[in-house]
Amino acid sequence: MTLNKTEATRLFEQSYQALMSYRYLGKVNPHLDRGVTRETMPLRRDMRNSAGGIMAAPLCVLAVEPWWLDYQGIAAMVAPVTMTYSVLDAAHGVTRLECRREVLAVGRRMGFSRSVVVDADDPGRLIAMTTGSGFDLGVVPDGFEPIDNPVDEFDDEMVLPPLHEAFGGHLDVDGSVVITELSPALGAPNRSLHQAPINVIAEAAAMAGLQRMTGTADFQVHHWTVQFIKPGSVGPFRARATVRPSRDGRWYGVDVDVDAEGQDRRLIATISALFSHAGGAG
Repeated sequence: MTLNKTEATRLFEQSYQALMSYRYLGKVNPHLDRGVTRETMPLRRDMRNSAGGIMAAPLCVLAVEPWWLDYQGIAAMVAPVTMTYSVLDAAHGVTRLECRREVLAVGRRMGFSRSVVVDADDPGRLIAMTTGSGFDLGVVPDGFEPIDNPVDEFDDEMVLPPLHEAFGGHLDVDGSVVITELSPALGAPNRSLHQAPINVIAEAAAMAGLQRMTGTADFQVHHWTVQFIKPGSVGPFRARATVRPSRDGRWYGVDVDVDAEGQDRRLIATISALFSHAGGAG
């Protein structure tokens, strides 16, 4: 079925407005959200680890990689292939983050970009560096204009559930983290599980694995790399972590595989991460 411009625009807007990934975390983007001038996101308590440091999944929402929407007149919504995050500052005391982007190259289908994440109120404070690659999904209608898509706002004193629970996930008895089914709130424009819930359940599984091995959840992420293998459209979606400690116990590598069990346990994403005890290495 071929859609005219008006129909295509309406479907894209409906998909974006239904998606909870950015709305729930309060992420705003001047290319998509009307009246916004900076790409920012609050840093709430539910986006921090048990020691108060920043988590990886919120960074994946703020600074999704790659990005080249409206670059040199190109209207593109990108499906990520790789996303990499290096955390330089655990962001204690930071209340709002800002993403500052740089497009490296865009070809016919593939593109490459990087960004820095800074304290929005003190841009000289560097929190993280990011980079990624991906391809154009071809779902943004020509002439698309930013739309009204109010984000969810929460008082900082509110007690919010862990992110994996907010995204419909639960911790299984074996330490894996599961989202039972795909919903419009969790779906990307191509009707597969969006990168945000993938990263959210992957990080929850990583933290569960670290706690099982060491008896504490007080870990800080330093590096987070995601490779997206295939789209996942039929759940349950399960994240399983393997923890690999260094010999001296200062560093913990974690591999996470995310499967779509409803598609013959299709591997949809892999994550390689590096953690240390909070307040320890780094």
